[in-house]
Amino acid sequence: MTKPKLRIGLIGTGFMGKAHVFGFTSAPRVFELPFDLELHTVADITDEAAERARQTLGFAHATSDWRTIMSDPEIDLVSITAPNALHKEMSLAAIAAGKHVYCEKPLAPLAADALDMTLAAEAKGVKTQVGFNYLCNPMLSLARDMIAGGELGEIRGYRGIHCEDYMADPSGNFTFRHDPAGGGALADIGSHALATAEFLCGPVTRVMGDLVTMIAERPDGRGGRKAVTVDDVGRAFLRFDNGATGSIEGNWIATGRKMQHDFEVYGTKGALAFSQERFNELHFFSTADAKGRQGFRRIEASPDHAPYGLFCVAAGHQIGFNDLKAIEVAGYINAIAGKALEPFNFRKGLRIQTLVETIQTSAREERWIDVR
Repeated sequence: MTKPKLRIGLIGTGFMGKAHVFGFTSAPRVFELPFDLELHTVADITDEAAERARQTLGFAHATSDWRTIMSDPEIDLVSITAPNALHKEMSLAAIAAGKHVYCEKPLAPLAADALDMTLAAEAKGVKTQVGFNYLCNPMLSLARDMIAGGELGEIRGYRGIHCEDYMADPSGNFTFRHDPAGGGALADIGSHALATAEFLCGPVTRVMGDLVTMIAERPDGRGGRKAVTVDDVGRAFLRFDNGATGSIEGNWIATGRKMQHDFEVYGTKGALAFSQERFNELHFFSTADAKGRQGFRRIEASPDHAPYGLFCVAAGHQIGFNDLKAIEVAGYINAIAGKALEPFNFRKGLRIQTLVETIQTSAREERWIDVR
């Protein structure tokens, strides 16, 4: 039986643009999807760059004007991996054209913008997805199931961290991530730590933030210097609705760290520890173990942890970052077909941006603030 086609337009061909393409091309080979996915049009900043991307990534068409994607009636889904400040304009144009939207995080520079996008998508009835693919890891699903199932008992404490070093060099140029309209380590990567915290432990109700700028200026790329006003390190103390307390950190100047998306969860009966640097493992401590035999034991990812088995039939052989993107894409495509709920839609993206802004306000005002 022939499946209907879902034609995709991609805006942006950097790291995340390629990751989206890997997801779109591998997901149909791993999962039984309700659509045949077609790479229709790719947009980049110049005709030459777009044509190179078309040839390299396998799209049928290329353009240097992203609005071409919005006006093309053949395109069903728009994938947005452009700089953060452009997400709102592009998303609203796609929504107005009745297209589904897959947007990388952060959803928008401001929560007010994210709200506009969310309300527009809900009013139009299109399906949306925000790129938080770390949550697609089978080990995180296992951790959440263990917490919800009471294996850790009453949750008392949480610690989350997302550290990298891609901004550690002070001679690196000022980029769109340093733009005050939504930049900074907390918004850029601390958002992942916040998403994971709520994924595992439920809603955060109160926050106390601290934002630090360590590199006060950077080269502007034109021989001058430009002041940096966004945070290089963003931290927050958290209070959860379930009574637990905790903290998160987003840090893009953590020398030597390439991908430290870690968490620890402490309960009355046990604890969990996880590191993205070894993300096919989850470590579990149980107070039920006999004295003299207690300690964190490693749980290795295996076909027992769906959907790992669709990628590899052997335990311990591991899945990778782009496999998480394929899992994210598969969930989203099933949502478009009405077979599942949207895994992480614009409203959930709005929630994360609201947390980010509340922490930013808390840091400025140096006080605890309730999360709206």
